[in-house]
Amino acid sequence: MSDDGYPTVLIEGKEIPYDPEQLRKINEHPCYSKEACHKSGRMHLPVAPKCNIQCNYCVRDFDCVNESRPGVCSEVLKPEEAVKLVGEVLDKYPYIKVIGIAGPGDPLANEETFETLRLLKEEYPTPIKCLSTNGLLLPESLDRLIEYDVGNITVTLNAVDPAIGEKIYSFVEWEGKKLHGREAAEKLLSQQLKGIEMAVANKILVKINTVFIPGVNDHHIVDIAKKVGEMGVFTFNLIPVIPQYKFSDVTPPTPKEKREMQDKCSPFVRQMRHCQRCRSDAIGKLGEDIQDCIYQSRHAEE
Repeated sequence: MSDDGYPTVLIEGKEIPYDPEQLRKINEHPCYSKEACHKSGRMHLPVAPKCNIQCNYCVRDFDCVNESRPGVCSEVLKPEEAVKLVGEVLDKYPYIKVIGIAGPGDPLANEETFETLRLLKEEYPTPIKCLSTNGLLLPESLDRLIEYDVGNITVTLNAVDPAIGEKIYSFVEWEGKKLHGREAAEKLLSQQLKGIEMAVANKILVKINTVFIPGVNDHHIVDIAKKVGEMGVFTFNLIPVIPQYKFSDVTPPTPKEKREMQDKCSPFVRQMRHCQRCRSDAIGKLGEDIQDCIYQSRHAEE
């Protein structure tokens, strides 16, 4: 127990205090607890098509029912459709404990995200609310996320040095302008770090996704882990790049190289080693997705 009476969780050799609600958001979330991934499921609502940055590894306009990666979904739902689907899924699959919004664009760049969260708070307040973002609009959006009970946030952070970041992003849309090069990378990084700091200060559990891009940021990943560990994020998820778009010629890291990099990062921040690289419409347990049968059933009834 901590001095304030809260239970503690042992993370990388340190006793970290969490209040009971935070512990629930750890213990029932399959991304935050390796044990939970065997008994708890998540449901991603694809309500956010627009994005405000262009990553050099990202293609959002491709849909394949056999492909599992962020940015892919079979269809974009309206908020009302998404919340109706939540009710249908929870009735059939009570092991779904997490409702998340992860795209296919950036959730914070879409007002539909906030309308969906508002409806969820009214109709389904109990499931954990989770959101993934590139972080560009996180500082300005945090009050609304807190209002709608979002307790788990994932930020994709691929560099903490703008000189590396400018190699990863084609542009950043900021206040009606498209920023490029170093200016874009500096703005994005500034917003990401500010948003992460604010989220942690508000007792939101933060997961960092870092795309492992050999020849671009591989020498820099430990620096990212050190930085976010110092900031108090809960866990760090290393994702091998999928060769596409401007990085179509990049050779992704091998499983062995990924494990070795995680081992190098583990002294600084807790590692998530069971990621399944979920689609933005994923439903079910990690590695046991059921979204195909749910969406097929939904359309058969229409």
